[in-house]
This record gives sequence, structure tokens and C-alpha cells, in this order.
Amino acid sequence: MVTLSPSEDSVTPRQILLVTGLSGAGKSSILRILEDLGHEVIDNPPLGMLDDIVARADRPIAIGVDSRTRGFDATAVLEALARLRVNPHLHAELIYAAAEEATLLRRYTATRRRHPLAPHGSVKEGIEAEIALTARLRGSADLVIDTSDLSAPELRRLVEARFGAWLTGPDEGLTVILMSFAYPSGLPREADMVFDARFLRNPHYDPALAPMTGLDQAVVDYVRADADYEPFLAQIQAMLKLVLPRFVREGKKYATIAIGCSGGRHRSVTLVEALARRLTEEGVCRAAEGEAEGLATGDWPIAVAHRELARLGVGGTSGGWRWAREPTDGISDAHETGAGDAPSTDRASGEAAPSAGADVASRHDESATASAERLTRGSRRASSGTDALRCIAQGNA
Repeated sequence: MVTLSPSEDSVTPRQILLVTGLSGAGKSSILRILEDLGHEVIDNPPLGMLDDIVARADRPIAIGVDSRTRGFDATAVLEALARLRVNPHLHAELIYAAAEEATLLRRYTATRRRHPLAPHGSVKEGIEAEIALTARLRGSADLVIDTSDLSAPELRRLVEARFGAWLTGPDEGLTVILMSFAYPSGLPREADMVFDARFLRNPHYDPALAPMTGLDQAVVDYVRADADYEPFLAQIQAMLKLVLPRFVREGKKYATIAIGCSGGRHRSVTLVEALARRLTEEGVCRAAEGEAEGLATGDWPIAVAHRELARLGVGGTSGGWRWAREPTDGISDAHETGAGDAPSTDRASGEAAPSAGADVASRHDESATASAERLTRGSRRASSGTDALRCIAQGNA
């Protein structure tokens, strides 16, 4: 059990992030971004030392855990996560980095590296083995980040929007996250508001629609045909128009709005997609009339996440995180750094071919420079994982 000093009783729970996923999917890139945000980062410590690492840390911490970790076992990782979550002084989350198999194969081909789980076999065998080995972690993850179609700047903006809120100043604005989920899998731990869509008629019971998701038009038409669909969606809009400006006034940096149904595949996905379109296209996410000038413009970045689709690997990249409205201070960076140029999928992984290495580093630096002013207000880059482990080893000696 992790214990913290009594002085931490009155502070906001400290953020503890376990970052795992598939080799080549961008775990190292995510850790570097978190380090830039001020997290203390330690990659692949022995699983038995997680509790000690967390107990000795004095700021948000990100810990990389994957198949290369000594004593790696999905059950052991989940047990460690459960122990951290029991502590009210900690806010522990599991991040899983994923990518499509074809993307991973292309990345390994470009770097000419062997897969850690298949040093004497094919890369494909290693990828398949790791997918099976980490399946339980993906299924339990608080956030699955599919980097298949993410450029390096896009990945940075996504991670900053989700995990950089504790560091940002009062002028950084609000990021709205719209999330679909399944009630049997539990409420999203980060949700600020939760809406229950289980009263709407369920496409699951139509044999033709059951294999589909709320990303398919046939399912959308079925759900929208319910007489209570439109009034329900309108009520959610009205509630957000009232509440979001107040979140800004309270200083919140991101608000997670969750909509759940029985399976997290049909009704909730349909509603989240529709809500995202309305908040971006119709401008209903603007500040309420009478709100103090400059307090909130309503043109906040909006991200969409389908938790169950991402966990199941359904829906392609549309089933994971994506921007419905991108942050205004980073869009130009994505275009200037060639976000649409091939092969963008390799840039997000941080595993580019040697010939592209300088280009990747340049793009990464440009993105980091764009937020340099904000980062200087936070902590300096974390001390190395080696030093942290040495400190713990000395303390246990």
C-alpha cells in the first residue's frame, strides 16, 4: 500500500499514469510529452518497485510498463493499479498505446529493428504475441491512444489536452472531452457529467445492426428514429450551455462529458457523435449570455473518445481519440510540420526510419517550442529514471 505524508491531505490528488501498450505504437513518445508537461518519468522499472516509486515521488509521475519490463505480467500491472487507486491522495490512470498491425509492421520495417517478443522470429509473430499478452491491459485502460493516423504534433496536442491541465495557467482555457462508454464496464473515472442513454431503443436486438456501431449510418438512423432521441440530445446541449461556462469560471482546464449505454457501441456512440457536431458546427458551446467578457469564448477545443470501441479495437481510428475541434494554438504547427504528408503514422510512434530521424526530431522540437512559454512556468524536466531507481534501491538497502 502506498502511503503519503499528512501534509498532502488537503491537496488535489496527485496524478499517477501507467503508460503501456504495443511496441512501436508510441509509448516512448507519450512519455516524452508527459515529461515536457512536468511529470516525473520512469520507464520500465521492475513491477515490484512501483509502490516505492510512487511513495517517494513529490509530483505527478508517469511510469512506462511494457513487455520488456522485468517480471511483466498483465495481472500484476492491474493489481498494482488497483493498489494505487485505493489511495485517496492519488489519481491513477492506465494509458494504452496502440496502432494497427499494418502500421506497426511498416514502422518495424523502416527501423529494421527486431520485435522484443520475437528476437529470432518474424516481427508479425512478435506483434501478435504482444497483442495477446497485453489484451487485458487494453481492456482495462482508462485511455486507449491509437497512433495509426496521428502525426507527432497531433499526438502532442492530444496528450497535452488530456494530461496537461494541472500545469496550465488561468488563461489556458477549457478542453471539452465527449466520451461514450458501457455501464457494465464502469463509469469513466474522469467524467464530470454523465448521461444515461439506456432508455432509448437498443439496436443490439436487431440482428442486422448488432455487429455495427454508432459510427455506421444504419445505426444512427435507428437510434434517431426514437421519439425521445432529439429531446434528450437537446436537453444535453442546454445543460452544457449552462454548465461549461461555469466550469471555466471555476478554473477547470478540461471537462469530460460521458454518455453511456449497455454496450457502449450503439446509442452512446451515436449521441456523442451528434453532440460533437452540434457543439462545433452550431456554436452551442458558446458562453451563456451575460457571462463576463473574456471569461469564456465557447470556442473550446473538443475531443471525441469512444472508450469501448477503442478497447475492442472496433471502428478503426474513429473509435479512438480524435479532435472534433482542434486547439487553435496548435493547428498551424500540424500543417507546417507536414501532418498530412506520408508517412504520418510513423512520426507519432517515435520509431521513424534512420533516414527520417532528423526530420522527426525537427518536427518534435517545433511542436515543443510552440508551448515553451507555458512549460517554463512548470517544473523542469524530470530527473532520470536511473537516478530515481538508485535512490529507491539505497533506501531499501
